[in-house]
Amino acid sequence: MTGSEFEAAFRKLVASAGRGNDNVGCHACERCERCSECTFCEGSRGLTRCHYCEACADCTDCTRCMRCTGCLACQHCVDSERCIGSAYLVRSVGCSACTYCFGCVGLARRDFHVLNEPYDRATYFELTARLARELRIALP
Repeated sequence: MTGSEFEAAFRKLVASAGRGNDNVGCHACERCERCSECTFCEGSRGLTRCHYCEACADCTDCTRCMRCTGCLACQHCVDSERCIGSAYLVRSVGCSACTYCFGCVGLARRDFHVLNEPYDRATYFELTARLARELRIALP
């Protein structure tokens, strides 16, 4: 096999992988495409081992997330992207091992933050409840 033969075969393989919309090993998922081993997800695409997720894309091992993209091992997150091992994040991007963060970017091992600023627990919940109402975001 030559380099050019390899490249041609590789391009063909990549192109064919994106064509199918079937779910594999999923249970009770609705309006999902290209998901694997998921349960009770809705309107999602490209999930793996996710449960009760809604309108998510390309997430793995997530539970009860909504409108998240590219998250790994997250729970109860909303409108978040590329987060890992986190819970109760809202509109956060690239956070790792965080809980209760709202509008945070790139944080690691942080709790009760809004826009990367720390808050005490009570203030956090008061502020995020008001923000969620004003922004019309349904919190988990």
